[in-house]
Amino acid sequence: MISLPESDEELLRECEVSTFRSSGPGGQHVNKTESAVRLKHLPSGNVVTSQQERSQHRNKAICLEKLRARVAELNYRPADRVPTRQPRSAKNRTLEEKARRSSLKRLRSKPSEDE
Repeated sequence: MISLPESDEELLRECEVSTFRSSGPGGQHVNKTESAVRLKHLPSGNVVTSQQERSQHRNKAICLEKLRARVAELNYRPADRVPTRQPRSAKNRTLEEKARRSSLKRLRSKPSEDE
């Protein structure tokens, strides 16, 4: 189980931060600024990137949210399933219904010739 620090500053100390120029529309602005952020969390090895905002600070905040969500997903363990037994009364009800259905089916069929 991976535990993350509460504050963003401590979490950033555990990460390797790199910036790069984002792709996509934006013209000259995109070609000049390195606003996209890539965070690599060294203890867990998770890598998250964000390039959706024009500001590097906002992209860094988005990356931290994504990292927290991904680590929480990795830490999630579903509860163990406890198999349950069907009660005897339920089994009896099923068998009675089956017998009733078969007798109704027999009554619907044409009588045989030899009788």
